[in-house]
Amino acid sequence: MRVVRSLFLTLCSTALLVTLSLTAQDQPAAGKGKARKGPPGANHPERMQVLIITGQNPHDWRATTPSLRKTLDDTEKFETRVVEEFRGSGPEILAPYDVVIVNYYDGNNPKNRWGERAETALSDFVRSGKGLVLYHLSLGAFDGWTDYEKMSGGNWRPNQGHHSPQHDYALDIKDPDHPIMKGFKTPLMIKNDELFANLRWQPAGSYHVLATAYDDHSRYGAQDKQTKVGAGTDEPILWTTEFGKGRVFNIALGHGPEDTENPEFKAIFMRGAEWATTGKVTIPVPPEFAK
Repeated sequence: MRVVRSLFLTLCSTALLVTLSLTAQDQPAAGKGKARKGPPGANHPERMQVLIITGQNPHDWRATTPSLRKTLDDTEKFETRVVEEFRGSGPEILAPYDVVIVNYYDGNNPKNRWGERAETALSDFVRSGKGLVLYHLSLGAFDGWTDYEKMSGGNWRPNQGHHSPQHDYALDIKDPDHPIMKGFKTPLMIKNDELFANLRWQPAGSYHVLATAYDDHSRYGAQDKQTKVGAGTDEPILWTTEFGKGRVFNIALGHGPEDTENPEFKAIFMRGAEWATTGKVTIPVPPEFAK
C-alpha cells in the first residue's frame, strides 16, 4: 500500500506541474522582460509570481478565484496561476513562486487535507521568506495544523467564529503607517460583506492588527449561541503575521464574487499581496479611498 500511495502522490505532483505549465501558456504572449526565472511557461517572469490554491470551499470559489486572479494581473505587477488540486504536492510545485494565496476550506474533513508533504512544503515556503495571503474562509481551514494556525494568527473554529447577516460597515484603520494601509482614509466603508467575529486567536503579540470593524451583537438571531459580551466588539478584519522569514497577510473580507469585485476590497487585496511578496507596497491607493 505504501508503494501505491507513493506512486499516486508522484503522479499527482507531475500532473500538477503539467497543469500549471498549460495554464500559464493560456495567458497572452508578453514582450521582453527582465532575466528572471519564473514557473513553467511564464509569460512575464519579471513580475511577481503568484499561485492561488483552491478547489474546495463551500463559498463560490469558482467565481471568486478568477476575480482574485484578475485583480492581481490587471496591475501588471503580478503573474498568477491557479491550482485546484494541491493534495500530494511538494516543494517543487511552490519553488518558482513568490507568494501563495489560499482560497481553500477543508471542511474539517480529513479527505480534504493536503497531506503531510504538501503541508510541510507550504510551511517551509513561507518560513524561507516567501509570501502568503490567507483569504476569507481559508482562515477556517486546517484545524489542528499548528504551523497554519500560527501563520493565520486567528482562525474560525468550532464554536469560535461566526458572523451576523451581511451588511455595510465601517473599516477602522488601526495602523495607518503600515505599508498596506498607508494613504487610505479611515473609516473605509465596506459594502454588504460578512464581518467575521469571535475567532480563535494566537497569543497577543504574534499577530498585528491593521483594521477592525464593530460587530453589533443586536444583529445576531437567537439561534446564535456563541459567547457575546456587551453590545458589540471591535473585531480584527485585516491583520498580518510573520512566520520564519516570511510575511502573511490575512484578510477576512470578500465573501462572494460580488464582494471581491468591490473597489475597496480590490485596493486592499492587491496591496496586501504585494506586501506579502516584497515587504513593500508600490501600488497606489485609488484617489476615492485616499486621505
